[in-house]
Amino acid sequence: MPRAGWVKPESSRRLSDVVSVGVVTKVFPAVLVDEVIAECGRREQRHRSLPAQTMAYFAIGLALHADGSYEDVLGLMADGLAWADTDDVGPVRLPSKSAISQARERLGSEPVQVLFERVAEPLAGPETPGCWLAGRRMVAIDGMTLDVADSEVNAAHFGRPGVNKGEQSAFPQARVVAIAECGTRAMFDAVVGPYTIGENTLAVDLVERLEPGMLLLADRGFCGYPLWDKAQATGADLLWRAKSNMTPRHVETLDDGTWIGELRPGGNAGRHAEPHRVRVIDYSIDDGRTNDTTYRLFTTILDPDDATAVDLAAAYAQRWEIETAFDELKTHQRGPKIVLRSKLVDLVYQEIWGYLCCHYAIRTLMFEAADHAHVDTDRVSFVAALRFARRSISQARDFPPSRP
Repeated sequence: MPRAGWVKPESSRRLSDVVSVGVVTKVFPAVLVDEVIAECGRREQRHRSLPAQTMAYFAIGLALHADGSYEDVLGLMADGLAWADTDDVGPVRLPSKSAISQARERLGSEPVQVLFERVAEPLAGPETPGCWLAGRRMVAIDGMTLDVADSEVNAAHFGRPGVNKGEQSAFPQARVVAIAECGTRAMFDAVVGPYTIGENTLAVDLVERLEPGMLLLADRGFCGYPLWDKAQATGADLLWRAKSNMTPRHVETLDDGTWIGELRPGGNAGRHAEPHRVRVIDYSIDDGRTNDTTYRLFTTILDPDDATAVDLAAAYAQRWEIETAFDELKTHQRGPKIVLRSKLVDLVYQEIWGYLCCHYAIRTLMFEAADHAHVDTDRVSFVAALRFARRSISQARDFPPSRP
């Protein structure tokens, strides 16, 4: 339903003449959007009222207003283009919901995914607090699920989790595995797939895109020889919590109480695989309960002079920042208990990539504000930044669509 009081105006002025999404266009400038659209083969052969550029911004705009109708979001986007044209040319004619749906289908998911992949990158500079350990950029990997619309095609493609014996959840689910920068909480790489594909399988492509100079933090759900092998081959360093059944072969004990071990895969594969040397850090956290929580970490940082056991234990605690980023997207940006609206598989992917683009744009805004004020990014409220981004849709003159 359109927002209260909204009336579809009569005018020859097209929405594409005045579309903008404020803060989003600062991070995803129109020139880049057009370039990606052309690369993906989505450039129109004829003039349309809802061209691909408009719909790319619309996909991100939907992620700012998860509970708004198509007409609501387009209306806000149109209202926000005062910077585009100051001439009095009359109101904008907004297309119907059916026309908007068809335009989303024409765009597809690929351009929005490519936009994220082209723009998203770590934000921290050398002096950014909470982002570095021994000259390495700390990043964390984790996964989340999102409920999607219960259509026949979505259920067949994405699958559903089981809830009770013989029962399944009410909605199909998509799975997202992402890497976020600790300190800024900017998710700069991600893969999206069906619920039926596990996190570790999706993570394979993700870890292969790591770079030297990064330190990847991961919980024990990811810890296994195959994924470790692929991640270490990139030249990045690793700091992962070990599973309880993983015990490397002891090689030597170091002066700080940590020890060096050799990690091999289990079973027959272990006889021929090249062992990986890891440094093992065992420690416990006194949380006031009867039984302290015990941790075992594996890392590729073998020299205690490079990073002490205390440094590494403190660094691993930063892994929670990606969980906070997921909560920002699911609870505040999307809204609690909100189901993704798209009933077609490709549009589900488009919607999720729109959410990831939107979150990255907000986190970029927060980082720039914190950097300008010389404060920790943690001092900037995500909820406040989200409100500002939503207002910027209808007040786009505050942020013209170009990156300084």
